[in-house]
Amino acid sequence: MPERDVVSWNSVIVGYLRAGDLDSASELFGRMKGRNIITWNSIITGFVQGGRPREALQLFQEMQTTGYEAVKPDKITMASILTACASLGALDHGKWVHNFLRKTGIECDLVIGTALIDMYGKCGSVDRAVEIFRAMPVRDNLAWTAMISVFALHGLCEEAFRFFEEMQALGLKPNHVTFVGLLTACAHSGSVERGRWCFDAMRCIYKIKREVRHYACMVDLLSRAGLFKEAEGLIGTMPVEPDVFVWGALLGGCLVHGNVDVGERVAKHLIKIEPANHVFYANLCDLYARAGRIGDVKRIRALMRARGIQKEVPGCSMIEIDGIVREFSVRGSAKSMIMEELFWFLNRLVMSNV
Repeated sequence: MPERDVVSWNSVIVGYLRAGDLDSASELFGRMKGRNIITWNSIITGFVQGGRPREALQLFQEMQTTGYEAVKPDKITMASILTACASLGALDHGKWVHNFLRKTGIECDLVIGTALIDMYGKCGSVDRAVEIFRAMPVRDNLAWTAMISVFALHGLCEEAFRFFEEMQALGLKPNHVTFVGLLTACAHSGSVERGRWCFDAMRCIYKIKREVRHYACMVDLLSRAGLFKEAEGLIGTMPVEPDVFVWGALLGGCLVHGNVDVGERVAKHLIKIEPANHVFYANLCDLYARAGRIGDVKRIRALMRARGIQKEVPGCSMIEIDGIVREFSVRGSAKSMIMEELFWFLNRLVMSNV
């Protein structure tokens, strides 16, 4: 194109983001001049939805410090940033964003209010999430569902169902996400009967079509309770092909209860579905190891080596300290304490307790 305006630049960036090519979108974004609010919202939201929330926060910081553009964030920007904070568990960042909303006078509407509930809940501040919820002048079924999902995340089944009853009393209809939250709450608290009621009520009372994730939640609930026959029977009645999340929920229950017979069969089936996924091999090894079947553990590990299967991304944990999200993994992190310092600190703790 001989002339590229802001619309054409934005269109190509959004195209890359929707295709999942975040790096190309970022490269194009870095070359772009004269960015507008659509540009910033697109790149920030794209990185949040693309599973790179830390970089989304960095982009937001850049948005505030790039003086020559003078683009002010709006409600869409703030909702995306709150989602990034929720993904990282960055409570201090989330609180700062909440204060920023107050200072800038951006309206705390349903979208922002719901995002705040989600952020505080996922960052572990359930009481603050309830405060935000109760302070909202208007609450739709999405806000109620967000609050129910927060309770579910923390295994607060009684609170989740109390809010569900309150929601119904106001004449608001639950949706499919509401029941994901309720079923999750049941799974985390071991409330099998309530879970069965929810699963049946979806179709019989609320006329909501059950989706694969509802089946996954129900299989998770039954498997955690050790009801493997019922869980497998439920999978057999699914109107659609069960995905890895459904089978994975069953395998998770087998690991908890040490059910080698069912777990072995499910793990092998998952390996057939996704033969390059290292997780299922590791789960099978874990199952064999707990049963004392060391020979089978060695056999699976040899199979992994033969197929060239290894863990691509190391497991990691994140913790927020003084407003900085620090990441720890088996590979270490250049931006956090090195392993020698961690071992020194742990040794000091051990010695002080001797």
